[in-house]
Amino acid sequence: MRIAGLNNKVKTGSSPCLWMQAGVVRHKYCEISYDCTTCHFDKAMSRVAKENMVMAEKGQIPGDKRQKIVFWIEKLKELPSSKRPCIHHMKRRIDFKSCGHEYRCATCEFDQYFYDQYTVHALVKPVEVLNVHGFRIPQGYYLHKGHAWVKIEEGSTVRIGLDDFALRLLGPLENVAAPLVGKQMKQNTSQIMLKRGEKSAGVLSPVSGVVTDVNPRLREEGSLANKNPYTDGWVLRLHSEGLRNELKDLYIGTESEEFMEKEISHLYDVIEESGGLLNTDGGYLGEDIYGNMPQIGWERLTRLFLHT
Repeated sequence: MRIAGLNNKVKTGSSPCLWMQAGVVRHKYCEISYDCTTCHFDKAMSRVAKENMVMAEKGQIPGDKRQKIVFWIEKLKELPSSKRPCIHHMKRRIDFKSCGHEYRCATCEFDQYFYDQYTVHALVKPVEVLNVHGFRIPQGYYLHKGHAWVKIEEGSTVRIGLDDFALRLLGPLENVAAPLVGKQMKQNTSQIMLKRGEKSAGVLSPVSGVVTDVNPRLREEGSLANKNPYTDGWVLRLHSEGLRNELKDLYIGTESEEFMEKEISHLYDVIEESGGLLNTDGGYLGEDIYGNMPQIGWERLTRLFLHT
């Protein structure tokens, strides 16, 4: 099967919306390269479809045109299985391929294969970062209070990793262990484990979902995360059905900058209280804060900044 140019964005203005392709609406074209997570139209349609579904379960029928609105996935399920288009075909990435998995992308082998191919190309793209007192913040990424980042890739799929602050705080890691593929993760629970020598620490999951892919290189070379935290150092990929609501608890843009300002200020206070001597690089804190100032305490650092 030919996979379309993986790194190319779909031409906007001439690409039929998924709701249009499914036949739920007559005329609607996508203007945001099928980034449904940020689409106000998709959000509104999903809300009405859910309301109609609840009313149908109660034996009620809406009295207006809204009664015809159902989830686009449910509309496509009315087709014979051989004619149900894969979502990657609908988004103009591959030639026609039927979906034989009831649109359960999180457990679809082809979906994982596709993203394995897609993300190989996506990762080589440089990430624009903002420098805040020597710490790098990735632009367009969401940050969690426990210093994990979230990058939205497609629909409800996200990539997760650790930010520059956490990695420099704890220094070079021996390995980073993530839950296995298929495991359920819950927001604000500690399921990602970091190890440095005899020291270990948990990282809070920034969002909930099912693990669809992990970065095996970090089990053997945890320091890869320190070198390239926002590209090669990613930890796992997650399919998150409740993504919209959970993103509200994360920081992005100026919020991330303000959050990091406070965290850095807090860190300097902790260093001063512990009597630590600042080992700086160009006026900034070095790459291995714990290693240079172990008297601060590993447990204290993870409790204060990772919240674990």
